[in-house]
Amino acid sequence: MEVAKLKWERKTALYQVILKGRIKKLATKMVITSGNEEDKGSQEKESKEETILAMLGIIGTILNLIVIIFVYIYTTL
Repeated sequence: MEVAKLKWERKTALYQVILKGRIKKLATKMVITSGNEEDKGSQEKESKEETILAMLGIIGTILNLIVIIFVYIYTTL
């Protein structure tokens, strides 16, 4: 039992190391490489807007799922 547990812990530790490496690579690829200050400002603004829109999309999806669940419960009673 403990051997299986040790193998599992080794696997998860390895996956964590791999995931951290991939995240670091992705973060370095996502760096803004434009040399113009105005372009950097507009790119940062667009990035913030995209982040806000993505969060609103996620929140909207969750709210829609909650409404669907309540409607389903209400109609089955």
